[in-house]
Amino acid sequence: MPFAVIGLSHRTAPIEVREKFAFGSTEMTDVLSHLLKGKGVSEAALISTCNRTEFYLHLSDPEEAIPRVIETLAAQAGELPKPAERYLYVRRGSEAVQHLYRVVSGLDSMVLGEVQIQGQVRDAYEMARSLTGQRQAVRAVFNRLFQSALAVGGRVRSETRLSEGAASIPSAAVELARKIFGSLRGRRGMVIGAGDMGELTLECLVNEGVASVMVASRNMVRAREVAERFHGAAVPFSDFWDQLPETDIIITSTAAPHTMITREEFQRRMPRKLKSPLFFIDIAIPRDVDPEIGELPNVFLYSIDDLEHIVTANHERRLAEVPKAETIIAAEVDKFWRWYSSLQAVPFIRQLRERAEGLRQTELDRARSQLDHLSESDRQRIDRLTRDLLQKVLHQPTARMRAAAEDGREHDVLEAARYLFGIEEEDAVGEEPRE
Repeated sequence: MPFAVIGLSHRTAPIEVREKFAFGSTEMTDVLSHLLKGKGVSEAALISTCNRTEFYLHLSDPEEAIPRVIETLAAQAGELPKPAERYLYVRRGSEAVQHLYRVVSGLDSMVLGEVQIQGQVRDAYEMARSLTGQRQAVRAVFNRLFQSALAVGGRVRSETRLSEGAASIPSAAVELARKIFGSLRGRRGMVIGAGDMGELTLECLVNEGVASVMVASRNMVRAREVAERFHGAAVPFSDFWDQLPETDIIITSTAAPHTMITREEFQRRMPRKLKSPLFFIDIAIPRDVDPEIGELPNVFLYSIDDLEHIVTANHERRLAEVPKAETIIAAEVDKFWRWYSSLQAVPFIRQLRERAEGLRQTELDRARSQLDHLSESDRQRIDRLTRDLLQKVLHQPTARMRAAAEDGREHDVLEAARYLFGIEEEDAVGEEPRE
């Protein structure tokens, strides 16, 4: 099968395992470049979020490439409680396409109908497209695949009610805070991390009526920009410790590759006994907050996996929309697969057109020696006439070749056509030829 997705998600691994497989932005570009330099991978994209790490692959040699990708994931994770393969899944062919469509639609998310995942898939696609060098990560097939996936996600959200309500990790985190406090009005909140996830979380906090909000980040330009949007304050990451005694809710969502808030630092910086409860909700992967902090008196720590247990008021209504979403996805998978199958006819069609054009030019050149009496405009008319005639003759065979490939009959039909026209087979699936 030419397509595969290899990875893990919240369905196959707990947070302490998922964070070991996570890739930073620089690591993502490096690992994709490395995979493309090896054998068997034609195109590749990598999604690495708080709930999943997945390689999407267009393969020229699956048996060569898939074990290599699994080895790459295992090397990234390092030491694990179980072998890396125990946490990973491999889906091939149309199942891999279906998986991507379900992911981008929010059907495979921890929070059903999550909207944030569509932006994360788009970011992964754009990052892969930006790779330059001898081998491009995204070419014709993956351009079509990811553009169609994003369109599917848009259709599911516009044609169903799957995303209504608290359908994102940030909104679920704030829902958890509201369950803890009863109401967030008058509370003081802090978001550590000024990325998209932090900004969405801040918006959810403000909508719940918190009295004040702060944004702590190493990027102060971005922190001020986000804080001003919600009438909050921006503080450097190094100063957030000074604000903790006056804060009720801290939600962390940085992209740091290691723990940002350790137990040792927390105990050194904070009073021995907190006057009021302090709630951490850590939605970062890898985790920002040392899990042992949750063992300290009056400190309550929740990770992203705890959000899975939050049942929103409209969950059942969203669940009822799943069959509609699955119907959309099934139709779009079939549509994409028909398009991809039609590419099996491309090498033959290209050769047929090149052969026919070569014959046209040969015969035209031969005839020109007998057409010296014609004007240049008449010669151009003859050239255009023969070219148009050739296009009309080839149109129906070309269309039928594509149709046969879409219907899965390309082998028999193409073999017969190659025999009749005397055209040798090409192995590579090429670009779709122009009419």
